[in-house]
Amino acid sequence: MADRLISTGSPFEAEIGYSRAVVADGWVFVAGTTGFDYATMEIAEDVAAQAEQAFRTISAALQEAGASMADVVRVRYILPVAADWPACWPVTRKWLGAVRPASTMMVAALQDPRMRIEIEVTARLPHP
Repeated sequence: MADRLISTGSPFEAEIGYSRAVVADGWVFVAGTTGFDYATMEIAEDVAAQAEQAFRTISAALQEAGASMADVVRVRYILPVAADWPACWPVTRKWLGAVRPASTMMVAALQDPRMRIEIEVTARLPHP
């Protein structure tokens, strides 16, 4: 079975050459997602607001793939400033607190200085 590619229509996807998510062999791999609202290409300054927007984008990609946030088994958080991480905890708890996937937080520069968090998830498609 061929992999299925999912796009948000973000100009980043076309310019850089990636998909928001790829469905392959019962898994959904969601690319690192930042706080941009891809419909307007606006991004909030607040790190928690960026995390919230990133999770909305991730949730929509998972839904298109046939999964949900409840199916997430792995999450990676990337922040340029470690001190910003605690401000995101209420948002991460809201979206994944009941699921409690394996997770990692890393500190690294992101491609645009306005980006304060990037979130990547892996989900398992629900069994029929």
